Amino acid sequence: MKRNITTQLSYLESKLWKYLSSSEISARKTGEEKAKIKTLIADISHQTKTPIANICLYSELLSESELSEEQKDYTERISAQSDKLSFLISSLVKLSRLETGIISLSPKENLIAPMLEKIISQAQLKASAKGLQLDLICGDEKAVFDEKWTNEAIWNIVDNAIKYTERGKVSITVKNYEMFVCVEIADTGCGILEEEQARIFARFYRSEKTSSEEGVGIGLYLARQILSAQNGYIKISSEPGKGSVFSVFLSKL
Repeated sequence: MKRNITTQLSYLESKLWKYLSSSEISARKTGEEKAKIKTLIADISHQTKTPIANICLYSELLSESELSEEQKDYTERISAQSDKLSFLISSLVKLSRLETGIISLSPKENLIAPMLEKIISQAQLKASAKGLQLDLICGDEKAVFDEKWTNEAIWNIVDNAIKYTERGKVSITVKNYEMFVCVEIADTGCGILEEEQARIFARFYRSEKTSSEEGVGIGLYLARQILSAQNGYIKISSEPGKGSVFSVFLSKL
């Protein structure tokens, strides 16, 4: 009987040792893969930054020369596509760093108003150029969030709201709940069909209705990933022709 127990214990010890060994190997491989991804992302960021900056610079210098109308049109297109490419690469690098855990968020209790005031200041020029009113209603509400990355998430939503609103206004309203603080970004734009509302947060999704506007379809996906990583979430309420309301919920815990 003792021999059987000893044999069973040896078997269990052997199984446990194999399990721990495989877990250790798996963790080491995961660490190595993350290191490779980190190096790859750094290389992509470094190798593309200078060429894109040069293209933007040369197209700007070219636009200051005496050009025909056709040449001016080509120069403007080069500049616009360079900006689009720069934004895309920057967004993909940020997203990859988040998804692989290379960058981790550091949520802490912060006042929401200072962050939103910066976003309003940043968006004011673009809104004014389209004749849009930009409003902010916010008190002394606090939530637990990473200020840098949450700023990025909300800015992407506000930027979209301005982009797809031709007249009227974009407003940001903060509402206080027991466990969450809600930041509502409302616009008077074209609105979104109900069947599309779940898809707009997918990576690279572009609605046919908005395909004529500049964009790469990654801003809302990035915003959702950032919010999810800090126990927050985002939802939309919209009706075609009547605008949209994006509600960003930030945890108080």
